[in-house]
Amino acid sequence: MSIDCLDHLVLTVRDIQKTIAFYEKVLGMEIVSFGDGRHALHFGCQKINLHELGKEFDPKAQSPTPGSADLCFITSTPLSQVISHLETCRVPLVEGPVKRTGAQGPIESDQPYIMC
Repeated sequence: MSIDCLDHLVLTVRDIQKTIAFYEKVLGMEIVSFGDGRHALHFGCQKINLHELGKEFDPKAQSPTPGSADLCFITSTPLSQVISHLETCRVPLVEGPVKRTGAQGPIESDQPYIMC
């Protein structure tokens, strides 16, 4: 068997609407509604399905926990513009810019770390 790519993952959050607002405004993701009141964040050819704590859909994680994911997104936007945009949106940098090793090897540009 061979896995080709990641289709989606599920992110458990405390507040769906606040999460949607952040990912749409700050990171420019498209909001997709589907099924019976379900929401997802779409970007590129991936999506992040959102589950609100206590209102999860089956199947779900064994122990859904908000704030437990550590996600790294790649952008072609120059780092200085990313940092400026984050500052405009009042999103503080937690760390960085720092060098990291990504799925394809070293990440060439420095990446800022933010808490979502």
